Amino acid sequence: MDFGDALRALKAGAKVARQGWNGKGMYLWLLPAATIKAEWCREEHLKAVAEANGGEIEALGSIRMMTADRKILTGWLASQTDMLAEDWVVVE
Repeated sequence: MDFGDALRALKAGAKVARQGWNGKGMYLWLLPAATIKAEWCREEHLKAVAEANGGEIEALGSIRMMTADRKILTGWLASQTDMLAEDWVVVE
C-alpha cells in the first residue's frame, strides 16, 4: 500500500505499519476527534481548560504510534520517506 492507502485504512479504524520499519511491533492508529468533558480529565491543565470552556473541550484527532519499546507517541508525523513509501501494511 502507499501512504494514501495507509491514511484511508487509518480513517477506517485499522492499524498500519511500514514493512521497512526497523522496530518490531511498531504501528500507527488514529485517535478520532472527540468532545472531552472536564470530569474525565486526569491532567490538571486540561481539566482547567475544559472547565473554563463550559465543562468540555473539543479534542482534534491525531495519529498515534506504538513504538518499538512499547511506548505511545501522540502526534506522529510522517517523514518524506514514509509519505513516498509503498510498503505500508494493515496490522492486527
